[in-house]
Amino acid sequence: MPTKAVELAKVVVSRKGADRLKSGHVWVYRSDIVSADGTQPGSLVAVKDERGRFLGTALYSSASQIAIRLLSREIVPDFDSLLRERLQQAIAYRERVVENSDAYRLVFGEADFLPGLIVDRYNDIFSLQVLTQAMDADPVRQTLQEQLTALQPVSIVERVDAHIRELEQLPARSSGLLYGEKTGTIFSMNGVKFHFDALQGQKTGAFLDQRENYAAAAAYARGEALDVFCYQGGFALHLAARCSRVTGVDSSRPALEIAEKNAGLNGREMDWIEANAFDLLRDYAAAGQQYDVIVLDPPAFAKTKRDVPTAMRGYKELNLRALKMLRPGGILVTCSCSYHVSSRDLLDAIAEAGLDVHKNLRLLENRGQSNDHPILLRVPETAYLKCMIVHVSD
Repeated sequence: MPTKAVELAKVVVSRKGADRLKSGHVWVYRSDIVSADGTQPGSLVAVKDERGRFLGTALYSSASQIAIRLLSREIVPDFDSLLRERLQQAIAYRERVVENSDAYRLVFGEADFLPGLIVDRYNDIFSLQVLTQAMDADPVRQTLQEQLTALQPVSIVERVDAHIRELEQLPARSSGLLYGEKTGTIFSMNGVKFHFDALQGQKTGAFLDQRENYAAAAAYARGEALDVFCYQGGFALHLAARCSRVTGVDSSRPALEIAEKNAGLNGREMDWIEANAFDLLRDYAAAGQQYDVIVLDPPAFAKTKRDVPTAMRGYKELNLRALKMLRPGGILVTCSCSYHVSSRDLLDAIAEAGLDVHKNLRLLENRGQSNDHPILLRVPETAYLKCMIVHVSD
């Protein structure tokens, strides 16, 4: 994709697509493209409605169902300059909203007005994800590396999502180092230390979007705690500073092995159990096992709208089992990262579970993703994480 374009190719969108952009959203789906003559994959384009009225400048994908990702409602003749400016703005934003952590999301795609780009910082290593044709172009990659290198990381690593590259009809690419030689480091969130391997783990390596929720949950913690779907110990390690005993549960042995190393890094002795969460909760509830704090942080149950009914049954079942196991005055921290499941949906599932087990529930906090994962108003897809902190009594 050229970094400069004076005469932009034109994409005409339907009335539905135009109305979507006018409403404040930044996506137009392929079904709402009327014409895209002369466009190249990943190119910068001028978007117009069927009456020829200019709607903005966007990045075009020839493959994705999201054909248009709006960059600006003005003419953008020079994408390279805009990219540099918005990277600097993203950096400045994190300087304002991130505290007590050297690990956070530096660029969050559309929410930072840089669609198709994710950059996470883990202490002295940056982890990059490129998700669109436009951001995969060589001139864009060159600018990205130049700007990120200026922040003086030891290494920059690219994490590749092969499925996304296939959908975008991009050539196969492997995860690996873009700059430097180091792929491992130690980072901290809220004073808790974690091991990090840039080429291992889920997402770009850790769940940075829960950072503020970890601290919020710890503020209510006491007694004995159970962290279900604990992964590498994010919630569990934060709870350990306040609880007499913490047990983490996950079905992944490699994740638990790293969790154990993280516990050692923080001088904590904790219990780790490799198990299916549903089975363990069912068995523990039947056995009368009791805790003062239980955390539920499952993977996304609803990948699509069609999955929502099944997902809601899963969320209710998990919360019901957990509520049975909480002592009076206990704390339930329950999460969903399913975009298609709303906060209201999750609260309803919790409330129904509470009714079934005859518990009184008080909502202490209705939380979302950490502030380094900003939510762009009018683009609901940027808001996905829900975290409810609930006080439980008989």
